[in-house]
Amino acid sequence: EVRLVLSGGDLVQPGGSLKLSCAASGFAFSRTALSWVRQAPGKGLEWLSTIFNYATDRPDYAESVKGRFTISTDIAKNTLYLQMNNLKPDDTAVYYCAKMDMKRPGLYDFWGQGSQVIVSS
Repeated sequence: EVRLVLSGGDLVQPGGSLKLSCAASGFAFSRTALSWVRQAPGKGLEWLSTIFNYATDRPDYAESVKGRFTISTDIAKNTLYLQMNNLKPDDTAVYYCAKMDMKRPGLYDFWGQGSQVIVSS
């Protein structure tokens, strides 16, 4: 059974930092790609970043988070991370990790449950 379990969402002040974790199980973590996606209140899904665990390519980021957010993985722990620095109120959203369907690149076949991040003073 594929599972993606998020943790780390919280209330944080503008300019603060937060690190989200996504613990994965039930699939070959080292041979897949994973992404972070968020949904702000009243808005659609926004892709943030993707990491390819089987490749050495540098991850790409959405312009809205480039230079502030960093995606990473710990293969030994089967865990995906999102380090978020210099957070802004516009970063307030529910954050999801998603596993890419390796038979259909660009599409996702499993999602985590979501983790709320609120950036407010």
